[in-house]
Amino acid sequence: MELIRPGTDIDFLRYSKIAAVFSSLLVLIGLATFFVRGGLTYGVDFAGGTIVHVKFSDPPTIAEVRQVLSATAIQDLSVQDFGLSGDEFLIRMAEPETDIGTDEDQTSPSVQVQDTLKEYYGERLLPVQRVETVGPKVGRNLRTRGILSVLFAALVMGTYIAFRFQLSFGVGAAVALFHDVLITATALLLMDVEFDLPIVAAFLTVIGYSVNDTVVVCDRIRENQRKMRRETLATIIQRSINEMLSRTLITSGTTLMVLLALYFLGGSVINGFAFVLLVGFTIGTYSSIYVASPIVLLWSGEGRRR
Repeated sequence: MELIRPGTDIDFLRYSKIAAVFSSLLVLIGLATFFVRGGLTYGVDFAGGTIVHVKFSDPPTIAEVRQVLSATAIQDLSVQDFGLSGDEFLIRMAEPETDIGTDEDQTSPSVQVQDTLKEYYGERLLPVQRVETVGPKVGRNLRTRGILSVLFAALVMGTYIAFRFQLSFGVGAAVALFHDVLITATALLLMDVEFDLPIVAAFLTVIGYSVNDTVVVCDRIRENQRKMRRETLATIIQRSINEMLSRTLITSGTTLMVLLALYFLGGSVINGFAFVLLVGFTIGTYSSIYVASPIVLLWSGEGRRR
């Protein structure tokens, strides 16, 4: 299957400076956003605390639910809409600085919340959908390990490409991976999506997908270097990207169609996971062409001469 006719010669490197400015702006916006917002919004998995997922047959307003729960005097309690129907809410509570595990007694915050809502709303309150409790120390430990797993995955992938191909390819792949992770994390922060264990899995998937795309391009560049010994590296990179363009469009296009279906039809539980994959796969395809490849060219010295 060929979406792009053989012999197509699109001058991608012609726009490498514009792409460099665009990527730099995205990275700066990401860093500024992290500085202003104070970091990601962590879910219960990483922040610690208790989350109670409730649903109503006749949904009240979120302001009314907050007003009802204010009588419990629970510290750091927040209420958030969940889903698109407007009849589900997530109620979050901070836990004291002790790991209490998942066992609950009659004085636990989650029981107080359930009893208060049941007393006020009666039969309008449907059976509680779920209750999750994570101690603060466990949450911090999971958060540290989750972030380190993403960073180490990107570093190891870049190191593998450096040994598998050339050092310049490894540097380009590593920079592209960190570029993808930072921009995806910025989108996560701007959309106020919680960072939890499924999101970590999504980031690791993005890294794997981005590396796969970069490896395919690098492999074609290496093949063409053997065939086109008299051509400049810029010409070889240009030819390689064009030859892999049809494969990139087919792979990315079919993947994005599945992710769009998951995002819009998969429900609120998988919404954040699908959002990260959507952003990450899109930016990963872009970075393979406009981040990794120009760095390889610049490393050789030809980019500076051009």
